[in-house]
Amino acid sequence: MSIVDLGHVQLNTRIDGAEGAPWIVLSNSLGANLTMWDAQMPLLTRKYRVLRYDKRGHGGSGTPDGPYSFAELCEDVIGLMDHFGIEQAAWMGLSMGAMTGMGLALTHPDRFSRMVLADGRADMPEANQGMWDQRIAAISEGGLAAIVDGTLAMWLTQDWRDANPDRVAEIRKMITGNDPAGYIACCEALKKLDYLRYLGGITLPVLYVVGSEDMGAAPAVMREMAEATPDAGFVELPGAGHVANINVPDAFDAAISPFLGIDG
Repeated sequence: MSIVDLGHVQLNTRIDGAEGAPWIVLSNSLGANLTMWDAQMPLLTRKYRVLRYDKRGHGGSGTPDGPYSFAELCEDVIGLMDHFGIEQAAWMGLSMGAMTGMGLALTHPDRFSRMVLADGRADMPEANQGMWDQRIAAISEGGLAAIVDGTLAMWLTQDWRDANPDRVAEIRKMITGNDPAGYIACCEALKKLDYLRYLGGITLPVLYVVGSEDMGAAPAVMREMAEATPDAGFVELPGAGHVANINVPDAFDAAISPFLGIDG
């Protein structure tokens, strides 16, 4: 891993895969760090050189003063790509990473070849915004420990959590290891999420992936997003919660492989 100083923020990064291979950039969900993609690395590195990063306020990255905006989160990505000399890349993001991808598809379409957008909605209705205020208040009072149990319940189905207690403990540590101020600053960006009405302007190939049990970005919501995006694909993964790539990694890999041009 290495820290890249973009001037306005320092971002923790990791690169895997063969030099000279086409690039793919991976973007994590709110509350996660770049290790959330570990299960996908054997698949992705068969074809791609993979750039992972911790978004601002998460993992090993710095925490500039908030609140944050998706415009800033998108420019962080472009700064990283410029730093590493990446003219164009594929993209895969989950939850907040998917939302960042939507912003990049609309503002920097020339920098991306295709996008997997997983478990992330495209807007934040007013009825949902109060939930973020409640979460911010809980973290302000009790830190990330105050929201970790609810987060785990949303991310991963009960049967998976029961069967994988050691992994659940690791994921709990990942969530609570983030900077509370950075988490809150990202919540402020989520409250203003407003890409749904622009999805018809996306010109890149897009594959939407969602877990059937996702309570954060429901399958019906993401199906509507796919219908609004020209020529987009849509895959629903049975028995998966919000972080589908961890909950059902084999099914997730099988869903993304054809779209990303990875054989077998």
